[in-house]
Amino acid sequence: MTASAAGQALASVRVTTGLTEAEAARRLAVTGPNEVTARSPVRLHSRVLAQLTDPLIMVLLGAVVLTLAIGDYPDAVVIGLVVLVNTTVGVVQEIRADNAVAALSALTAPHARVRRDGAVRDLPAASIVPGDVLLVGEGDIVAADAELAKASAVLVDESMLTGESVPVDKDAGATLSAGTVVVRGRGVAMVTATGASSALGRIAALLDERREPTPLQRRLAALGRVLAAVTLALCVLVFALGLVRGLPLGTMAVTAISLAVAAVPESLPAVVTLALALGARRMAAQHALVRRLPAVETLGSVSVLATDKTGTLTEGRMVVQHVWTPRVTAELTGVGYEPEGEALIAGRPAEADELEPLTELLTVTALCNDATLRPAEDRESDGRWTALGDPMEAALLTAAAKTGCLGPAELSVTRPRIGEAPFDSLRRRMTTLHRTGGSRVLVCMKGAPEAVLDPAVLLDPPDALAVARQEAARLAARGYRVLAVASGERNDIPSPVTAAESGLALLGLVALSDPPKPHAAATLASCRAAGITPVLITGDHPATARAVASHVALLGDGGETEGRVVTGADVAAGRVADLTSVRVFARTDPQQKLDIVEAWRARGAVTAMTGDGVNDGPALHRADIGVAMGARGTEVARQAADLVLTDDELSTVVAAVEEGRRVYDNIRRFLVYGMAGGAAEILVMLIGPLLGLPLPLRAGQILWINLLTHGLTGVAMGAEPASPGAMHRPPRPPDQHILGGGAWQRLLLLAAVVTAASLGAGLAAQALGLAWQSALFLALLSAQLGVALGLRTRLLTKENPFLPLSVLASALLAAAALYAPFLNSILETEPLGWAGAGIALACAPAGFVAARVVRTAFHARASGAGQRHGPRMTDPAPGRAGVGPSTSPRRRARGPARR
Repeated sequence: MTASAAGQALASVRVTTGLTEAEAARRLAVTGPNEVTARSPVRLHSRVLAQLTDPLIMVLLGAVVLTLAIGDYPDAVVIGLVVLVNTTVGVVQEIRADNAVAALSALTAPHARVRRDGAVRDLPAASIVPGDVLLVGEGDIVAADAELAKASAVLVDESMLTGESVPVDKDAGATLSAGTVVVRGRGVAMVTATGASSALGRIAALLDERREPTPLQRRLAALGRVLAAVTLALCVLVFALGLVRGLPLGTMAVTAISLAVAAVPESLPAVVTLALALGARRMAAQHALVRRLPAVETLGSVSVLATDKTGTLTEGRMVVQHVWTPRVTAELTGVGYEPEGEALIAGRPAEADELEPLTELLTVTALCNDATLRPAEDRESDGRWTALGDPMEAALLTAAAKTGCLGPAELSVTRPRIGEAPFDSLRRRMTTLHRTGGSRVLVCMKGAPEAVLDPAVLLDPPDALAVARQEAARLAARGYRVLAVASGERNDIPSPVTAAESGLALLGLVALSDPPKPHAAATLASCRAAGITPVLITGDHPATARAVASHVALLGDGGETEGRVVTGADVAAGRVADLTSVRVFARTDPQQKLDIVEAWRARGAVTAMTGDGVNDGPALHRADIGVAMGARGTEVARQAADLVLTDDELSTVVAAVEEGRRVYDNIRRFLVYGMAGGAAEILVMLIGPLLGLPLPLRAGQILWINLLTHGLTGVAMGAEPASPGAMHRPPRPPDQHILGGGAWQRLLLLAAVVTAASLGAGLAAQALGLAWQSALFLALLSAQLGVALGLRTRLLTKENPFLPLSVLASALLAAAALYAPFLNSILETEPLGWAGAGIALACAPAGFVAARVVRTAFHARASGAGQRHGPRMTDPAPGRAGVGPSTSPRRRARGPARR
């Protein structure tokens, strides 16, 4: 044997068996994980510097310099302490948010299929090493640079690396680059380079995913700038009034600057970032992995949920139940992927001669198949056999085993595959070529009945094809997924493989069941109650789609198109004037899915789209929220999506929507609370002097109030549980202002109550000859803490003990400001007796009651508005999802370019 032949033989053995686990571990220790060079973490001093260069903090730093210059050391210490605390809290929250996002990124890391020790394994892509045998197929993202040893119609999208939009054909011997996408075919490749040495690693700088502010954060930043401008004007007014009253220039300057910062909740950006990150972590605990932080806020606005069928509304564990051939019809028993069961004909076990046409048909389906069955002992799950690959193809392997067909290992020896034309969404069929014992070539085909029961494909007479079509329609109407199977023989190997797709003989039909999930109907009902319109988009037969849609109560009965199933052919022919009036689509192709999503978006709806295949990528990309199946989805779908469902349950999307609404509600609640307190502080400083209170509050006192109300309680408000009615109201309009929906009215009313109560307490203390400034300080702080508790949706809930604990901590620190000698001298407060403390603390229930009354009044108003406008958002009359023009973050952030 020559050295070249020996090398080829060794390579062939390695492709068949792959590396051993021991050798793979040794190579991993040498080469390191298959990851591009990680972006260096942000250093602590950089985080601190970023906090200190915030415009509001810079204003405070300027106030420190000014107070030191005029010798006001107590106020300088307080302002410096506020800067220190605010910076520390900001840095800590930023680190927590980064850690949360990093943890979620690790959970959504890509996987790859490799062959080790002769067995196919699904491993994290980071564990791939040079020399590994990599198995790639349609929808896979290539995990590392590799050389193709075997290739079957492999087509690769290399646009990520080359910018070339046309996919490239790859034959054996061609190279695959890490990060490229297999859009068709399958292959076996030897890994040549990983990590930083791969093509992806060499352009790692282009893959830097620095987190940008979310759309909500940008809107809040813009709001903050407006508020700052308004506040500056008011502070100038306070400054001027102080000078007119003869107060010292330095004192009024520091007071005006302090008031400017106190009026705007400067901790809001940190609270928002943390709320979004923690919301993403809470979703992960419910099996929904957020891949992009803006998705958390967008979920709260979802008004249309476009879902596929298999594995989403149905179990996704397919079972062959009926086999029809021109000679015999049989029913197969057994459940799951366990090869246990038998063929029954008219209720009795099939005889040997009756099994012959069944085994012939099912052998062809086992040959024209890329799935793998794993025995229960190979897994540590629940003792059931599992499938690697397409669930439908796995069910065909199980059916073949039940009828005594040869297994995949024996078939690969007796009838090795020598060519194939893979299934795709346009051809709707798959064809493979196999070498038989002689020189003949066996052609095996399976596919949709419309694609196989075609005179251009089959030699069978027209009346036989008509009978087969009638049987296929009957089975599909009963909710089965139906495949047609055909075969033939050739003397030579056809080239291309598709040239063999004619002159074949029909073997029969296979009917597979995929029953709806028990909770699918309840999940869709929850969607409607939340104002979300569900739409089914599937590639299955219209009768199958109708059967499943009827079982889960998806078909409407209010309009001409709502109660019928529309096919992709109807869409292509333009027979549907309004795509948004349809609830069930069947036999759709990827472009039509895109058209349906675009039609809803054109009406202003915020769409969530579920998908699992590589052909779902465009629709997942275009939808406002792309949702991929984590268990059975392709790598392309998972990496293109905003949300990955680890349990493949549609109910998880509904739970994620509820979490999105919770996060947004909490941010709005904090905004109302924080801005109402800031407005009250401004009004106290403006109105107080007119009522005989010369300098209502000193700069240090204002900042101390701000620190306790915005810092401790603000963060705790972000952890409040969802409202009981969160999923019984329409989605918020995507173009609604952050202070829309009655928020600004509540803000002004609460500010007025807090102002009136605080000034009343100060004036009462002054009339009694008490330390009125200290009483006013305690009254303003107490009223705001009362508002924080009063704004709770669930007043006595135990789900968020941090809010009452933070209010208690703030109250204790407020008492320390009055009675602790150290703080007493720094804040220039005086201890209050029982009378003064009682007057001030009476403002707490006033703030609490005001918040409850305001919340109840506006909640009732919102509920009434929801009932008036609900039919436009919900789905009792599908197709009328009247939502306003969308400003979805994905619409602005995403253009036509690939992600």
